[in-house]
Amino acid sequence: MTGASYIQSMSSSPSVRAPRGSADGDRIAWGLSAPFFVLHLSPLLLIWVDLEARHIWLAVGLYFARIFFITAGFHRYFSHRSYKMNRGMQFAMAFLGQTCIQKGTLWWASHHRLHHKHSDEIADAHSPKDGFWWSHVGWILCHKYQGTEWDRIRDFAKFPELVWLNKWHAFPGIVAMVVCFLVGGLPALTAFLLSTIAVYHGTFTINSVAHVFGSRRYVTKDTSRNSLIFALLTLGEGWHNNHHYYQSAARQGFFWWEIDITWYLLKLMSWLGLVRDLRQPSQEVLARNRVKDNVDVGMLAPTAEAS
Repeated sequence: MTGASYIQSMSSSPSVRAPRGSADGDRIAWGLSAPFFVLHLSPLLLIWVDLEARHIWLAVGLYFARIFFITAGFHRYFSHRSYKMNRGMQFAMAFLGQTCIQKGTLWWASHHRLHHKHSDEIADAHSPKDGFWWSHVGWILCHKYQGTEWDRIRDFAKFPELVWLNKWHAFPGIVAMVVCFLVGGLPALTAFLLSTIAVYHGTFTINSVAHVFGSRRYVTKDTSRNSLIFALLTLGEGWHNNHHYYQSAARQGFFWWEIDITWYLLKLMSWLGLVRDLRQPSQEVLARNRVKDNVDVGMLAPTAEAS
């Protein structure tokens, strides 16, 4: 089944709710979302700013460095607690993740936990069943999801420094922009802004596309899929079906041929004593709940995962 036909089949399902954006809470919060839209105008700076090769490399480096703090920090640690680290390292991971300007650490993790609890169901915040725009970016901009789901993030809400950082979520991004400007002037700032847009959409593709395109190894209750392309672009997050099958694993590329750069870096950090207790699925878990060769669509059975 192709991606297009798959989306069409989901859209025609009687279980799919009315199009998102029609209800008051689903409408775009224009005032709160204005910085997001303004940031997307930053490529216009290229009319006046000449970027040299070093600035291009800076943008690439900033993209992959900050994608790591999203994947290793916001996702695998704060959302799923797939490994451990001390309080200072925890704050550093949260601060650096918020240089991506994707709101607060606790906001991000709390909504991601909601996604996993109701993945591709009516209560899912960003299912592709509601269309590409909604799952990719619409849900972030609407009124309904502006607040932090505190009941879902009580384990980290007990740290006042994380609550403070979550409240002043724009602060790390502003610091990063100021540092780039002071070090490299307007070209370096432009590189930062362009890489931020790339980080946005690299992250968002896992919500919007990784439930539509790719292959399925494990039976889950959702439509999650695996993709090498998205794994390379997001340092391992593209092994999305693996992840939805066993959410608490620090490693999402379960097999040696599944490239998961975030896992390699976490492993290195564990050798350096920066993180510890990296969780992995057992061989028994890896062998269970395989999708049959003639089945390619989700919604087959309850997910098999560690809590």
